[in-house]
Amino acid sequence: MKRRIVLLLACIALIAAVSSCKTMRAVEPANPVKAPALGVEDAKVEPVKFKGVTAILGAFRAEVTLLQDELIDRQEHIIEGIKFAAGKLNGRDAVVVWTGVGKVNAAMTTTLLIEHFKPREIIFTGIAGGVDPELYPGDIVIAEKTAHHDMGTVWPEGLFFKGVKNRLTNLENPVFFRADERLLKLAERAASKAGLMKIETVDGPREPKILRGVVVTGDVFVASEKKRRELRKRLDADAVEMEGAAVAQICYQRKIPHVVIRSISDKADAGAVVDKQMFYILASQNSSSLVSEMMLLAGS
Repeated sequence: MKRRIVLLLACIALIAAVSSCKTMRAVEPANPVKAPALGVEDAKVEPVKFKGVTAILGAFRAEVTLLQDELIDRQEHIIEGIKFAAGKLNGRDAVVVWTGVGKVNAAMTTTLLIEHFKPREIIFTGIAGGVDPELYPGDIVIAEKTAHHDMGTVWPEGLFFKGVKNRLTNLENPVFFRADERLLKLAERAASKAGLMKIETVDGPREPKILRGVVVTGDVFVASEKKRRELRKRLDADAVEMEGAAVAQICYQRKIPHVVIRSISDKADAGAVVDKQMFYILASQNSSSLVSEMMLLAGS
């Protein structure tokens, strides 16, 4: 009898233990989140402490590689799978990062950069399509202001441009985001000293044209004469690309000085895809040379 009681108690204990294990497993997430397999340094990364750093971003890898290769005492920090290269660029503390194409990629990378590096200023550099008919590959637009060309309300008459509400203040953003005047003047000074690559034409080499202007942004690659004319007429645009206004909006909302600098790779018309492939390297080199010179002048 005693033996039966002992066996019964043992069974009850075993059932209770199994039930307890099931209960413990039930509270675990069905799909536990795992760190991306990007190496040991990614799993251990912590917020980076910098002071007075200039942040430089570009949408294409080649646009930022030219600048990353100039960094002295270069250190790489991988945050959420994105590589940030930090070091000295012409004597100034800088962090350089490739954002990827499009407004979402640019906004995500800019936000991570701000949170981890606390930059005092942000420069966005790279290529763009020329909307001003007088601009040609290799020319540079220093964006006095930027705008989203695909944001607003579509009425029967067409798109009415309108800013969304600033999430931090609940006030409506402007349609155009103005660049920092100090950075604009610095970019203009740098443009006159940077030794930009000349543009080969049927009439011989031509010096790149540098102007202050309007850069507009949308999540489309523009290769349409009709769309190019529309952007010129409705927004007085000089160049069109896919990231600048997204970065400018974040800088506006976070009160961080910024400037967008774009070198023309094509004319945003039916030949844009071919022209971009042909002049991409020239445009990237001119844009990165100007930014590099800005850093040199800022430190002098």
